[in-house]
Amino acid sequence: MNAAATGVSGGAAPSSAGAPPHPPVLPFAIMCMGMFVALLDIQIVAASLQDIGGGLSAGQDQIGWLQTAYLIAEIIVIPMSGWLTRVFSTRWLFSVSALGFTVASLLCGLAWNIESMIVFRALQGLIGASMIPTVFTSTFHYFPGKRQPLAAATVATIASVAPALGPVIGGWITDTLSWRWIFYINLAPGLLVALSTASLVDIDEPDLSLLKGADYPGIALLAVFLGFLEYVLEEGSRWNWFDDAGIRRAAWIAGAGGVLFVWRSLVFPRPVVDLRALGNRNFLIGCILSFITGMGIFSTIYLLPLFLGYVRGLSALQTGSIVCATGLGALLGVPVYVALARRVDARLLMTAGLAMFGLSMLSFSRITSDWDGDQLFWPQIIRGFPQVFAVAPAVTLGLGSLAMARLKYASGLFNMMRNLGGAVGIALCGAILNNRTNLHFDRIATAFNSANAAMQSLLDGTQARYGQVLGDAAHAQAAALAQLRALAYREASTMAYADAFIVIATAFALAVLLAPMLRKVGARPAGTDTGH
Repeated sequence: MNAAATGVSGGAAPSSAGAPPHPPVLPFAIMCMGMFVALLDIQIVAASLQDIGGGLSAGQDQIGWLQTAYLIAEIIVIPMSGWLTRVFSTRWLFSVSALGFTVASLLCGLAWNIESMIVFRALQGLIGASMIPTVFTSTFHYFPGKRQPLAAATVATIASVAPALGPVIGGWITDTLSWRWIFYINLAPGLLVALSTASLVDIDEPDLSLLKGADYPGIALLAVFLGFLEYVLEEGSRWNWFDDAGIRRAAWIAGAGGVLFVWRSLVFPRPVVDLRALGNRNFLIGCILSFITGMGIFSTIYLLPLFLGYVRGLSALQTGSIVCATGLGALLGVPVYVALARRVDARLLMTAGLAMFGLSMLSFSRITSDWDGDQLFWPQIIRGFPQVFAVAPAVTLGLGSLAMARLKYASGLFNMMRNLGGAVGIALCGAILNNRTNLHFDRIATAFNSANAAMQSLLDGTQARYGQVLGDAAHAQAAALAQLRALAYREASTMAYADAFIVIATAFALAVLLAPMLRKVGARPAGTDTGH
């Protein structure tokens, strides 16, 4: 079936061949820049949370919403990006998204309290979200045939490296200038992307008639479902999950909204999200693997800065410098993947990448409170190297198995699964850290008794040193006990981080079992329409 006949663009076909004869690298590169900035900003605050919290007089339980608000907004909009692209065209949707993202970044830098910052971060994610899936679908337009593996590797690298570089860039800027500049740096590239996309990108034409009779109830149900689901995941551990009435209500609303959204999407003739695409086995498995990969990518970027900041007590710059090893590993993996992609079955590459990612999580599970940059370097290299192997084949095998006519709608769902996996992973890891730290602390505390000779020796020595400084036995004893408690809490926290990494590794073990079930998909030649 010819791509033009299926309405790949939702408007006028770009050419009779269905794709330009030579891949226009510049417009694709501009779009990739926009995607990079949007993904970078998910985690750019990770290494600077303490500084932002201090600058805005926010508590630790509030600053986590700087990442969560961004993710919630992105998750709501991303699955609608296919419909939005057909309505406004790739060019104008991307341009407006880039411009709106730039304005929201400026507002984040000008935020005056934590509440305003959370609102502006949500606005950033809401407006900029469409840039991510639009780039995924554009690869099939700009790079048909044998060029698809390289294009998929490029997009996969951005999806992997951008979140990993976020803490590095954010930490350096925070220590060098101030935390507000981690948002101001978006202004120049944001304006460049907005203006360049408007003048260079020409993939399809807008079709404003789609606004009439659109599935607005479906959009509302999707927003209710994902918004309340993320609220439950983020706040559940803080309020002891379903023991709290507010969490229970939010869970019921999310559940009802989800059921109604699925029903609406299946019975409405023009749904905003194409759930029927999940009937394609490759796309279904690809979405599941995208979800698990999102868990791994975002959760580890969330865990490492927390560990380095709260357990090791490092600054934002020191934290970012250590975490950058993940990005280095991801860059090293790209040329290897490109060299193998045309010679080796994509399913084998993906299985190997997922297995290596899972093994890296097991290496992180040996973490101790003494781990620093030296100990974390190789586990991060092992984690970063296989990311392109885990992400790129999912694009080729999952999205590449669908007909071009439904690719835009399905791409939004596919990308939503990765971000939803990241949101679920962060919330799950937060719950593990909270619950397992308390459990490990209680177990350590029970071992602190008079029969523990090593503990008693440490306590006596610490008390003696404090006694020399304070000159008061009672105060010295209280100070020694406080230090002993801090030591126990540090070790309990470290053990909880190890538990979180084991849970992520378990998820990747499931992914390794699923990957071989994918069907082989040939590269889509220009002007053809494959899949169903």
